[in-house]
Amino acid sequence: MKKKYVIIGGGTASIGCIEGIRSVDKEGDITLISAESHHVYGRPLISYYLEGKTDLERIKYRPDDFYEKNNVTLIFDTAEKIDSEKKTVTLSSGKRVEYTELMVSTGSRPFVPPFEGLDTAPKKFTFITLDDALSLEKELKPESKVLIIGAGLIGLKCAEGIRDRVGKITVCDLATRVLSSIFDDECAEIMQKHIEHEGIEFLLGDSAVKFEGNTAEMKSGKRIQFDILVIAVGVRPNVELIKEIGGEVDRGITVDGKMQTSLPDIYAAGDCSQGYDMSIDADRILAILPNAYIGGRCGGINMAGGEASFEDAIPMNSIGFFGLHAMSAGVYEGEEWKEKTEKSIKKLFCKDGVLKGFIIIGNTSGTGIYTSLIRNKTQLSQLDLEAVKKNPSLAAFSQEYRKEKLGGAV
Repeated sequence: MKKKYVIIGGGTASIGCIEGIRSVDKEGDITLISAESHHVYGRPLISYYLEGKTDLERIKYRPDDFYEKNNVTLIFDTAEKIDSEKKTVTLSSGKRVEYTELMVSTGSRPFVPPFEGLDTAPKKFTFITLDDALSLEKELKPESKVLIIGAGLIGLKCAEGIRDRVGKITVCDLATRVLSSIFDDECAEIMQKHIEHEGIEFLLGDSAVKFEGNTAEMKSGKRIQFDILVIAVGVRPNVELIKEIGGEVDRGITVDGKMQTSLPDIYAAGDCSQGYDMSIDADRILAILPNAYIGGRCGGINMAGGEASFEDAIPMNSIGFFGLHAMSAGVYEGEEWKEKTEKSIKKLFCKDGVLKGFIIIGNTSGTGIYTSLIRNKTQLSQLDLEAVKKNPSLAAFSQEYRKEKLGGAV
């Protein structure tokens, strides 16, 4: 009897899930329910689309024939309810879709604080989806003054994407540094100065509290005039479908190493899910694209009766603004080693004889070595630590370690 796989959500995790299923089961029925009426695209590329570095064809995450080749039935609709006893998903159209195994990869939605008077601001946008980018693009004019609330990754990528298409951009945030969830103060300062050189203005430790049309009143009392408002404060995982049927939910949908929820035959992956983070030995949301794909693929393999686990996830970021690239991974605790120039910095954090995390701005070559050291919890005594700090390469590892990890290739 053929299985009936249903996937809710059309993002990166869904692609991993489809490819995971098809690696085990070539015949089962796969139905994908997507609330976004677009072919799957690389969500991080929406800012590059506005910047003119890509287009609506190259933004696609898989070729046009991907669904057809994998025998996937695609439904553009919104999933409203799961019935875990009858094993059905009810759509907003009223249609019911039956499943034997279900993947919930519903992602996240923008968090919009209840600002006083926000409804009076005529041109306001979020910046999560391709539709957000297309709507924003229609309003961009060379003389536009743009206010972006949020100096995190979403807000700064939006600023980069529209910089050459508007007159002025101001970014505000209650945090006292940019990218506060990724960088410490010293690293954030380097990136902020670089972005400021590109004409972006910052108001940090300050944010809007009230709106009157095209005027924002700030916590500090300042009044900022704008033509376009972008709200990039953060996101909230879409957990409601699982929560409503009694599934275990924390900040995200709780999953085990197989990406299975607390409910039989229901899996979850991507930004809506919360799984094991080996860097802190605890569960949390790790909302990054590689983890979404890996988690989706892992879940798909298990849905199809194969064996897969995903238990070595760590927080990772690979970002860049106006040509300055940065990478980070792990946690920033323990003894700190630092190498710094005016426009670059490298920080390694070591504790209990292993590498726990790193932040690098500037030359990001060799970061795969550092990430591997964190994942494998490699004892630093097995390598030439000083050499690895300066120039990460396999040459810094002992001959014994290379024999063990590389199967005798030394």
